Amino acid sequence: MTETQGLTGTDVVSDAVPEPGGSEAGPKAPAAPREPRPSRLGRAHAGLIAGAVVLVLLLVFILENAHSVDVGFLGAHLRLPLAVALLLAGVGGALLVGAIGAARISQLRRSIHREVHRPR
Repeated sequence: MTETQGLTGTDVVSDAVPEPGGSEAGPKAPAAPREPRPSRLGRAHAGLIAGAVVLVLLLVFILENAHSVDVGFLGAHLRLPLAVALLLAGVGGALLVGAIGAARISQLRRSIHREVHRPR
């Protein structure tokens, strides 16, 4: 038998495991260490690494597609390396999508502005 003379009910240590969702008050577990928030420098470093990977992949693409092709567009005829022609097409497509997206954002902003400043 365990001797508990002179101890109060809160001084007795129990090996019992509290049931989940129970209301038994006990010592709180130490808080888990928080993950450090990413800093600007950390994000810039990750961005530089990602950019370097993209540049290496782009370099490999250009070196593997170095043979020239004839390109005709709107009456213009050029002889370009295949990689350059594909990159120009990709950049042109990205600019077109960006222009359409910017026009839509500006349209939505005008609509919101009109709604906010509409006389009631």
